[in-house]
Amino acid sequence: MQIRGRPKKYRIVKYDPKISHFSPRGRPGRPDEVNLAMDEFEAMRLADFMGLGQKEAAKSMHVSQQTFSRIIKRARKSLITGLINGATIKIQGGQYIISSRD
Repeated sequence: MQIRGRPKKYRIVKYDPKISHFSPRGRPGRPDEVNLAMDEFEAMRLADFMGLGQKEAAKSMHVSQQTFSRIIKRARKSLITGLINGATIKIQGGQYIISSRD
């Protein structure tokens, strides 16, 4: 099977989380799992935690503002789905490069 469409660019991530697995307490058995990609985590860190505007955050990740908007929307949807449903949230995967340069 041949991959169709435009290849995804690597996103620039400047923070590698030390904890990448969050599990709800008080939920018996194995709860569902929600994946949060590294670029989604970085988008939430820049916009929601650091308070950067979309333009500055997009520049930091080396993506367009429209792409950043899509990433942050997808990240927030994944996170709230995990919280509402009591699912395990895993931060992993995606097309990214960890860089400390500005």
